Amino acid sequence: MSRIGKLSIAIPAGVTVDFANAVVTVKGGKGTLTREVKGNIDVKCEDGHVHVVALDDQKETNALHGLYRALIAAMVKGVSEGFTKSLEVKGVGWKAAMQGNKLVLNVGFSHPVEFMQPEGIKLECPSQTEIVVSGIDKVLVGQVAADLRAIRVPEPYHGYGIRYKGEHIEHKEGKTSGKGKK
Repeated sequence: MSRIGKLSIAIPAGVTVDFANAVVTVKGGKGTLTREVKGNIDVKCEDGHVHVVALDDQKETNALHGLYRALIAAMVKGVSEGFTKSLEVKGVGWKAAMQGNKLVLNVGFSHPVEFMQPEGIKLECPSQTEIVVSGIDKVLVGQVAADLRAIRVPEPYHGYGIRYKGEHIEHKEGKTSGKGKK
């Protein structure tokens, strides 16, 4: 039995959780999220808490038990508080700027890279070297941040690239002169 799956999820004020026809719907102040629940998993809402229950002891059900508990907890947090990821642009002359619903990145290519803002995600540029990705869906926020980072992955020699805020990049030593070696 999953240790994570056994934990109950507290429902904050202003959030409702419904489970019908194998679909969990979470509504809150920031929006609505839905997710289909597969396998022998039941979701019960009682006394201001959500309980995820495994209906049998099979290995697959135990794995899904903890997974769905974590996903539902993220949904509850997302509709009440939301999620954000911050990225930094490091490089000489590199910058990011919003133009309408497009993020325009000048990151060392011969052309600017345009990134369309996906539905359900808000992109912001508080400064030319900072990008903030926010939204209510934790998975979508993380995927958009990873897609932005993949445009220019940080390189290990100078540290140029797009990185998560606070991410540490291991620096490599550059080439050394071969003089005196035979």
